[in-house]
Amino acid sequence: MYTDTESDERQQHLGWHETMEIHELVAFQSVGLMKLKKTYSDVRDPVLKSLYKQTIESISKNINELLRFYPMAPRPQRDERALPDDLAFYSGDLLAFAKTSVRNYAIAITETATPSLRNVLRRQLLGAIETHAKVFNYMYQRGFYPSYDLNRLLQNDMNLAKKALSFPY
Repeated sequence: MYTDTESDERQQHLGWHETMEIHELVAFQSVGLMKLKKTYSDVRDPVLKSLYKQTIESISKNINELLRFYPMAPRPQRDERALPDDLAFYSGDLLAFAKTSVRNYAIAITETATPSLRNVLRRQLLGAIETHAKVFNYMYQRGFYPSYDLNRLLQNDMNLAKKALSFPY
């Protein structure tokens, strides 16, 4: 049996499933970090401002730690194309919101005993799924979410993460 340290040293690359999970985490946290930094100066309550600062620092640390695994991602070559600024950010934020909505509705349905409420949640879940598909298609058609090109997908993540980490607050 190997310890975690020994296993890490022996492992030369990530699995595809690990890579995709890291992609989801980095993309989601980078968008969240940008939003927190953009609103930081508007927060007036000192306790809340402190919570924002702690969260910004924590998410920044998370992103930096995860980015260290990107060189281990399975990909034959790198593509250095950068994302367009605001459209990619705003559509990515909307996609993350849509995805979270789908997950939240799916969880809420499993906690529902009232048939009429279950019907409403099912209808709203289908609407959230449709919204997710529309936003994804918008992003895919514009090259903001190159889901079938892992090299570009991961490069987009790194570009967004670097932008989020360097964004002033």
